[in-house]
Amino acid sequence: MLELAREVLRGHEAWIVGGAVRDGLLARAVVDLDIACREPRRAAQRYARSSEGSVFSLSERHGAWRVALSEGRTVDFTPLPNGIEADLATRDFTINAIALPLEGGEPVDPYGGRADLERRVLRAVSTSIFTDDPLRLLRGVRLEDELGLRLDSDTERALREHSELVTGPASERIYAELRRLSPAGYRRLDELGLLGQLGGSLERLDRAGPAPSPDLLLVSVFGEALHRLAIPNALARYASKLERARPPADGSPREIHRFRRATEPWALDALAFVGASELAGAVERARESEPPAPLLRGDELGLSPGPEIGRLLEQVAEERAAGTIQTREEALALVRAQRARPRAARNG
Repeated sequence: MLELAREVLRGHEAWIVGGAVRDGLLARAVVDLDIACREPRRAAQRYARSSEGSVFSLSERHGAWRVALSEGRTVDFTPLPNGIEADLATRDFTINAIALPLEGGEPVDPYGGRADLERRVLRAVSTSIFTDDPLRLLRGVRLEDELGLRLDSDTERALREHSELVTGPASERIYAELRRLSPAGYRRLDELGLLGQLGGSLERLDRAGPAPSPDLLLVSVFGEALHRLAIPNALARYASKLERARPPADGSPREIHRFRRATEPWALDALAFVGASELAGAVERARESEPPAPLLRGDELGLSPGPEIGRLLEQVAEERAAGTIQTREEALALVRAQRARPRAARNG
């Protein structure tokens, strides 16, 4: 990525800025590149042509452009109207306000970001960063969490003073920051007075286990409040499954089958969510022993299409899981008995 950027911008003022500089100093893998230059649109288009990436505008207002590459990598080109020091003055934290000349050379570090990295401190560039963009309230916690840093006392004080602004950013931006937090990050949100304002609670957090997925963490912390955010449809379906789940009455094959029917493919996460993780082994065994094919198909029942077919097939599947039937003949006998029961009741 870097060599191509140098080729595209050779002879022009251009700087590597933001997280790429920070992560390089921390010896972390650099996945995304952020370059400040005089003509970002032209640079992005040239980069896209040479890399076979796709180019699009990130912000018409700010003139930023992005080139999306394979494997989720991106290169952003942002405008540099007033020189690099003016650009760095608009950054959020000192560790993100360091610039490296694209052609090579000494870094520009007007706010002491390198020293803060060495001290593992997260410090605001100015006292206005949270009012300029309240999403930085969440970003500060996320950077603490991801990089093992700690807010300095002045920055933490300013964050607490402006915590009521945390609901202001667009919900998709809020979701993007929350999704990257670990359990410790959510505890830090709560400690700083941010979590409750977003509708979250730590009540179910410990149920999620030591290494939960981001989705399970989000649903455990926010529950129904998660639907206030602009979340993907797949996450909304996952959340609804977990919210409707009820713990199995016991670990019997019948109860586990019913629970799996209601919660798969997320039965293990649902167990954690309802506080029944001790039944995870029973769910795993049920998955491993699940027959490759059903005993009956719907077209073998001799019924007109309708919900009755699904009900009968599910009854067969449940009894098979419970061990009361094992063969196709037993399944057909069960179906006949189920269909005869209403008629007997009417005739009786």
